[in-house]
Amino acid sequence: MRIVLTKDTMKIEKEQDVVPFRNRVKEYAVRIGMSVVNQTKLITAASELVRNMLKYANGGNTIIEVISEGRNSGIRLIFQDKGPGIKDIDLAMKDGFSTGKSLGLGLPGAKRLVNEFEIKSSVGEGTTVSIIKWKNG
Repeated sequence: MRIVLTKDTMKIEKEQDVVPFRNRVKEYAVRIGMSVVNQTKLITAASELVRNMLKYANGGNTIIEVISEGRNSGIRLIFQDKGPGIKDIDLAMKDGFSTGKSLGLGLPGAKRLVNEFEIKSSVGEGTTVSIIKWKNG
């Protein structure tokens, strides 16, 4: 059973909100004793997802949670936006796919950096992405 130990929310409305968000994620990762390598993977994935939220949905809300499951602890990040949504999630999860002018590594790249990745999207309503990086994962 997963237990949420700490929960924090941050609005992301402009590019200047990205660094404080990344710093907050790092603070929580350090607090649970996550290795520098896993911190880097988590922060890289978080940066990619938060920038997608800004680029495609003009921002949104983020939730940072410290979670535990048995003896394992980790960080869950949830990104919620009210953007246009993603028409074809399977296509969006393929390397090289992009609706913008990027390399198309955002979503699949973020997924590879974390232990758990979940995406839900409704066209015209928005997208929610949830990722978990376990301390020892």
